[in-house]
Amino acid sequence: MTDTIIIVGAGQAGGWAAATLRKEGYAGRVVLIGDEPHVPYERPPLSKAVLKGEAEPQHTHLMPADKFAELDLDFRSGVRVTAIDPTHHEVEVAGGERIAYDKLILAMGGAARSLPIPGGDLDGVLTLRTLADAQLLKDRLTEHAKIVVVGGGWIGLEVAATARQAGADVVVVEAMPRLCQRSVPEVISDYLKRLHEGHGVEVRLGSGVQQIERSGDGLRVELNDGTWLEADTVVAGIGLTPHLELAEAAGLELDGGIVVGPDTRTSDPDIFAAGDVAVADNPWVGGRIRLESWQNAQDQGIAAAKAALGQDVTHEPLPWFWSDQYDVNLQLYGIAKPEHTEVVRGNPENGDFLVFFLDGDRMVASMGPNGGRDLRMTKRIIERGITVDPATLADPEIALPKR
Repeated sequence: MTDTIIIVGAGQAGGWAAATLRKEGYAGRVVLIGDEPHVPYERPPLSKAVLKGEAEPQHTHLMPADKFAELDLDFRSGVRVTAIDPTHHEVEVAGGERIAYDKLILAMGGAARSLPIPGGDLDGVLTLRTLADAQLLKDRLTEHAKIVVVGGGWIGLEVAATARQAGADVVVVEAMPRLCQRSVPEVISDYLKRLHEGHGVEVRLGSGVQQIERSGDGLRVELNDGTWLEADTVVAGIGLTPHLELAEAAGLELDGGIVVGPDTRTSDPDIFAAGDVAVADNPWVGGRIRLESWQNAQDQGIAAAKAALGQDVTHEPLPWFWSDQYDVNLQLYGIAKPEHTEVVRGNPENGDFLVFFLDGDRMVASMGPNGGRDLRMTKRIIERGITVDPATLADPEIALPKR
């Protein structure tokens, strides 16, 4: 049994790793280091309940304060790790203190990308990644406020939905020809566009942002076609950059993330990684993938803790993602590829539909709005390799296979 386990990163993955160490009976020293001044918290509510003002920050915490205290951690909040020394098994924090470890779990997450354009750093140009971000943005989502969201991916659309529900005037600017183009097929992109336009959001596709200027008390946003948009607030929802600097300096193998095996172990046998920073071969994908999702951060954090304790671990999850926008819960299982056969069940025009993707007679991915029960069934179909018939899947009157 090791004596000290250090976890760098006190978010979803790091918090679950710490809790799992104790749940599994580890009685040694656990040092949890996070650069935010908060206990571990969940990020999905930031773009929904917290941004709406329906939940206080403490409601995002992974666990109640008394349960967190019972973990008996050496918790370092608001502390930045400056270096990892694998040779001497030490972590250095700002100020120069060096802390020795037997096993190390890296769960640093990432940072929201800022707009790399003139004016991208002006006051009123915001991102949404942290509790502080959410609290700052929440006060700006008022009735008739002019909000320009740059990026028609998941975080951008969730912010747009919340802003519109607050009564703000919202424009979504997306450089790609359709919404969420990198992660969903055209039928889902078209549905999302109808959903947002139906709620009064202006959606501009194929539009890049050239620059942002100060205009009185507000901002002016120039698009690549020369159009100018007036805004009180601009929100950049253009993705996440994983925090890889420490791992790179420590000599760990990288490939768009910290490369880990199915046991979450990095190229250093005493260092593990989980959450948004980790990239791994995934049999459901057919290659390496870095999964940015609430579920993966939790489950991979749990797996990393067990692996650090010497347990046999295999973390090769079927990718699962969900997004709440207005009264819609959209879920995705698996990864759809262009070569897969697409089967639509129901009517996309009225929002009552699901989409399945087949490789031969096997389902490999499923997605759709407000179809939680059926989608959970498709998860079982995918994972068990149950053979399916396209015509049967396409008919809403025929129940999905339950074998």
